[in-house]
Amino acid sequence: MQHADATIQLAHGGGGRLSQQLIHDVLLPAFGPADGVLHDAALLPSPGQTLAFTTDSYVVRPLFFPGGDIGRMAVIGSVNDLAMAGARPVALSLGLILEEGLPMGTLKRVVDSIREAAEQCGVAVLTGDTKVVERGKGDGVFVNTSAIGVVEHGLTIHPSSVQPGDAVLVSGDLGRHGTAILIAREELGFRSTLESDLAPLHSCVLELIAAGVELHCLRDLTRGGLASGLDEIARGASCTIEVNEEAIPFDPAVDSACELLGLDPLAMANEGRMVVICPAASAELALRHMRCDHPNACQIGTVQESREAHSRHPVHLRNRFGVLRPLELGRGEQLPRIC
Repeated sequence: MQHADATIQLAHGGGGRLSQQLIHDVLLPAFGPADGVLHDAALLPSPGQTLAFTTDSYVVRPLFFPGGDIGRMAVIGSVNDLAMAGARPVALSLGLILEEGLPMGTLKRVVDSIREAAEQCGVAVLTGDTKVVERGKGDGVFVNTSAIGVVEHGLTIHPSSVQPGDAVLVSGDLGRHGTAILIAREELGFRSTLESDLAPLHSCVLELIAAGVELHCLRDLTRGGLASGLDEIARGASCTIEVNEEAIPFDPAVDSACELLGLDPLAMANEGRMVVICPAASAELALRHMRCDHPNACQIGTVQESREAHSRHPVHLRNRFGVLRPLELGRGEQLPRIC
């Protein structure tokens, strides 16, 4: 429980344990949902169809990084949140908070990137808002996007659908975004050709649904990385997830940077990777379709019965020697301002 006289820390926005405490102690009691199970997008039943709705804010530093920028991220981030409900994106709102003194050329680059990403994702920017804050009161550009999508299937893609025996898949190698941001900040003198994995996921999800894969749950792995995503799913499903540590794919550059700096690659952020949970019998079909766009897609684990109610560690890693250890959730993001 957080005390009333406590103050907000950067780690409260990092997707780790402090983020979860903030949500569960302050936000969920005020706004719900009543069951406490969070999802990337909310579903809104309406006459004749079901809509999905989501919102997100982007404060990444630097604004431009290898493989993307804040504008492209703001579009793709909300499109991916809709995709995690299996929704086709339809409309987007755009909120810009600009700092006095921002070069007009920088704003033009960001706006052009937003337009190009929206065209790529097939989503229209239909409404928006712009505010300007005094010099020194912002950091160039902050962006908020909200998005609406249409659910055109009968699946319940939600942690509540996860069953013991389900396969746990990932769509590609992990940790690229967080590592690319780390290198782009040039504070550590690293040089690398590594780029962020920033990419839309909705086409892959819609193809899986069209192929008949019985999707039980999806989660895009942003802040907090794989560790946070699996922990949230396991808690929402009241199940235990066991992961084969050797099966988790990482680029050698991510492994090297994390080893040098003592960072946990399992907690490094991504912006174009997802966890797919489906029945074991559908795993090969799912991987066959996922590998058309994501060659490194693979199965990393399985869902099991919960060992105990409200377990502190609902996710466990099995190493190559067969030793099982609990997956520790970090207190906060290892790097602030990564999305």
